[in-house]
Amino acid sequence: MIDDVKELWRFRELLWAMVERELRIRYKNSLLGFFWSLINPLMTVLVMTVVFKFFLQNQTENYAPYVLSAYLPFLFFNMAVMDSSQSVLAALPIVKKVYFPREILPISSVLANFIHYLLALVVFFFYLFFLWAITGFQITPFTWRIAFLPVLLLTSLALTLGFAFFVSSLNVFYEDVKYVLGVLLYLAFFMTPIMYFSENVYYAAKRHGQEWLYTLYHLNPVAELATTYKKTLVPPGEIAIGAEKVDPLAQNWGLFGITVLVSFATLVAGYSLFNKLKWRFMERP
Repeated sequence: MIDDVKELWRFRELLWAMVERELRIRYKNSLLGFFWSLINPLMTVLVMTVVFKFFLQNQTENYAPYVLSAYLPFLFFNMAVMDSSQSVLAALPIVKKVYFPREILPISSVLANFIHYLLALVVFFFYLFFLWAITGFQITPFTWRIAFLPVLLLTSLALTLGFAFFVSSLNVFYEDVKYVLGVLLYLAFFMTPIMYFSENVYYAAKRHGQEWLYTLYHLNPVAELATTYKKTLVPPGEIAIGAEKVDPLAQNWGLFGITVLVSFATLVAGYSLFNKLKWRFMERP
């Protein structure tokens, strides 16, 4: 595997050229360009805010920022994994004619989406500043917790790359993978604390005397990452659980440590599988 990484480094210029190509092609000849990447999450958050905060009377403070802070990384994970699943299959005619490290294909898809995510985060911080300004600069959203953001980004990138290696290599031989993946990612949205909170899971499990369900729920690395993004990017405020308001739970660093280990283990395992299967890509008719 070390030799494969060294070879990948030698082809780094090709990798960046393909990332640039991905970025240029996505919104070629579109008037708004990158901002189409923001319209989807912003409209989704707007609808969820109206439904949960006004129709269902959820009185959680900073509800929209909470939702957006978790939805943006989930959208990055979703889009990057879906795009990478087709990356090798779509490039098979080139793969069969020209040699280059095949892993460049899924990596370029992930990195292109990651750059879009970073740009979306910049817009998110402007949004937080706007909310801070209209409230009279009372409670700053820019706390010391933001210093932890690079660790979150690196962990998210590792987990996404790992899944990208798995699905891009398997989809070459089993095209059902992309259909199964679409269903799983759809279900993952509801199994991730985006439009609700991990506190909802905790108190629901506690009422039934099954607190272990909270731990089991957060062994899902995507769920734990969403929870940690909320606690990192949004200043803490009371969270509505039914008719009551409760203080947010403290960050569980043990569960986050497990998420980091699982994310990098997924990256290593996915890269190993990809390198094992990439020599068979040429055999596909």
